[in-house]
Amino acid sequence: MEPLTEAQKQLYDWLVDYVRTRQHAPSIRQMMQAMQLKSPAPVQSRLEHLRAKGYIEWTEGKARTLRICQNIRQGVPVLGAIAAGGLIEPFTDTVEHLDFLNQFVPPQTFALRVVGDSMIDEHITEGDLVLLQPVPEPDQLKNGTIVAAMVDGHGTTLKHFYRRGDRVTLKPANVKYQPIEVDAIQVQVQGSLIGVWRGYN
Repeated sequence: MEPLTEAQKQLYDWLVDYVRTRQHAPSIRQMMQAMQLKSPAPVQSRLEHLRAKGYIEWTEGKARTLRICQNIRQGVPVLGAIAAGGLIEPFTDTVEHLDFLNQFVPPQTFALRVVGDSMIDEHITEGDLVLLQPVPEPDQLKNGTIVAAMVDGHGTTLKHFYRRGDRVTLKPANVKYQPIEVDAIQVQVQGSLIGVWRGYN
C-alpha cells in the first residue's frame, strides 16, 4: 500500500480514532477544526489522496459515509460480556482490545465475551468472543439473524432475532432454554453477529 505524507497521515490517524470512538464519520468542518485549517480545500485534497491510496472510501453524494478501509490499529474493542443464557447488565465501556494484526476487520466492529451456553448449537460457547457490527436499521433486520439485544433496558443477550408485527422473539440455540418473547419496543438491537473468535491455550 502506498505510504502517506505527514499531512495525510495526520488526517488519517485522526479519522481512525474518531470513527473508532464515535462509530460514525465526521463532517468536513470537524476535520478542518481538527487539522486547524481555515478552508475545506486542503481537507478535501487529503481525503482524495487517502481514497486513491486505498485507506478510506465513501459513497458519492451522501454525507458522512466515509469508511476506514484498513484494520484499526487499536484492534476490536471488547465492550464487556454478552449472556448466552439469561440476561446480564448491558455493556458500556471498552474493557480490552482484540488484536487481529493484519487481518481486515470492518469499521465499527466490536466484540463481547460470551457467558453461558444458550447458543451452543451455533458453536458459540462460553468464553468465546463474538464480533458484531452495529445495526443502523433494525426494522430491516432479517429474521434468524444472531444479534446482541438489550431487552427492556435491563439486560443484554445473544440470540436469534425474529420479528412479527409488534412482537419480537429472541430464540436460543439450545433446547434447555426458552425463547424470550416481548414487545418490539422493549428490544434494542446492539449489533448483528459477523464472526466468532475462540482462543486456545
